[in-house]
Amino acid sequence: MVRRNDRRRADLVDAAIEVLAREGARGLTFRAVDAEAAVPAGTASNYFSSRDDLFTQVGAGVYERLQPDEATIARQRAAGRDRDTYVELMRELVGRVASFRTGYLALLELRLEATRRPELRKVLTERVRADVDANVAYHETSGLPGDTTAVKLLMLTLNWLIVEQLTLPDVFTETEREQLVTAAVERIVAAGQLPGPG
Repeated sequence: MVRRNDRRRADLVDAAIEVLAREGARGLTFRAVDAEAAVPAGTASNYFSSRDDLFTQVGAGVYERLQPDEATIARQRAAGRDRDTYVELMRELVGRVASFRTGYLALLELRLEATRRPELRKVLTERVRADVDANVAYHETSGLPGDTTAVKLLMLTLNWLIVEQLTLPDVFTETEREQLVTAAVERIVAAGQLPGPG
């Protein structure tokens, strides 16, 4: 029987994210999650029906934690509507996502594992598609320059910059990363381009 204590489940998912980032998919076991969460042995198996269920819930949990908080969203809505503002928003995004290092590394592990686990692939596909759609919808109502294609290209570009920063942090300096974010926005978002479907 799967337990329903939502706080305990969230703590176990957080522990699983840490294990996955540190040990990889092979290291993500119920025993490792119990140890990371400092709970009695057997606790995780009471909250997840299988290892597949654990992977699936970790996938959903990572995305929940990567979402901006209300203060960030409010600050973004109050910002300007030009390319300079866009650059600052993208720098903030890269910094926020990269600051949750274990979450992003766990997400990379989950993406690889999804090639072998159909249920996980389904969850991640739905979640990533929803994230793309939400970013496009936000952009279309924000008044920022650029079109739908620009939003998608920036997502793809900045995701790889984050991967580089988290896995091989010495390839680019912090200054170079900031310059690359600026260049990505300036080259992908054409000057004077109006927001709207691309």
